[in-house]
Amino acid sequence: MQPSAAPKSTYPGPLDYNTSALLQNDFAFRGRVRVACLHFATYVRDEATSVPAHTTRYRWSQECFQNPDMKAQAVQPIVVMDPNVQSQGDAISDSELQSATEVAIQSFL
Repeated sequence: MQPSAAPKSTYPGPLDYNTSALLQNDFAFRGRVRVACLHFATYVRDEATSVPAHTTRYRWSQECFQNPDMKAQAVQPIVVMDPNVQSQGDAISDSELQSATEVAIQSFL
């Protein structure tokens, strides 16, 4: 199945302070961040228990599965500040958004 075409960018990069603030609260972008959080939560759930800080990471993954919207909302501002998001805005690719989201999550853990 082919992925759907990306929607037209509302906040193309590079972002200034105003568009950064708007993207930090954008619901469509939050949906993409939520999906990235759930992908990472799945990865963490399935990782070896010998991974450093696995217990903390696993707890976070369980909380994400229970309330993905809350986790996405908490991490979205940090994701927006990622250099790749700052340069590309909401036109960022899914793989780059995944990386930015994982870096942001790990800053919490």
